[in-house]
Amino acid sequence: MSAAYLRPDFDVVTRWVAHGASVLDLGCGDGTLLDRLTRERGVRGYGVEIADAGVLASLRRGLDVVQADIDGGLHLFGDGAFDIVILSQTLQATRHTEALVNEVLRVGASAIVTLPNFGHWQVRWQLGVGGRMPVSKRLPYQWYDTPNVHFSTVRDFDVFCAEKGIVVERRAVLAHGREITLLPNLRGETAVFQIRRPRAAAR
Repeated sequence: MSAAYLRPDFDVVTRWVAHGASVLDLGCGDGTLLDRLTRERGVRGYGVEIADAGVLASLRRGLDVVQADIDGGLHLFGDGAFDIVILSQTLQATRHTEALVNEVLRVGASAIVTLPNFGHWQVRWQLGVGGRMPVSKRLPYQWYDTPNVHFSTVRDFDVFCAEKGIVVERRAVLAHGREITLLPNLRGETAVFQIRRPRAAAR
């Protein structure tokens, strides 16, 4: 299966990032997305990754990467240091979700967050009918070795943003690599949000 199918959210993120933007990619993995943004959008980017293998792979691509645990905060970066902070399939694997989102919106004018949708109908089917935690190509982990700490749906993140006073600038929900609008919480596999603080509250 092609990488394009496995990570169609990369296409959305790349479209949404402005040319020449300053970008912080949190949980950048092997640097695939940050490398693409550098080549295709001319961004000035930094990555943060905790895993040794990811840091080494990113450095081999010639990227600027810091090895750190983002659950401990983003104290290395000043207020408004970046145009965009990216959390690509990262937020659900962190422990202090609200605190991290607050930090992300402190250091970035906006943030792009991509999340697996645990409200997808196949997830509901496997849990409701099979009685077991779902395993699929999109969610390939068993319950005992998954890196995911928080399980949320598209609707959950919408409600979270509304309750915390976070503005959702735009949202895309993907199924089979394509954007969908009909029944997104039921049919969507991955959701991509661009969020920011209200203008009056921005620092």
